[in-house]
Amino acid sequence: MNEGTGKPMMFAIPDDAESSTYRYIIVSAKRARQLQSGARPFLPTTSKKSTVTAMEEVRRGLIKYNDPAVAADPEQEPPAE
Repeated sequence: MNEGTGKPMMFAIPDDAESSTYRYIIVSAKRARQLQSGARPFLPTTSKKSTVTAMEEVRRGLIKYNDPAVAADPEQEPPAE
């Protein structure tokens, strides 16, 4: 619920070619665990729920992550020497 209005808050899941819904959920869940363990949020928030904060941080691109599927892609060109 949105504080003050009583209306549910809406969160947009990224829908571009480079971001999948599955990846968004996994990265958000891992970030929420970090926040629950005491990590400081990157955004000022009034929400007491770490999942809400984590989802917003991921949606805004504030969370950096490595995708092992991309790194292991054999069709990817080797770095130039």
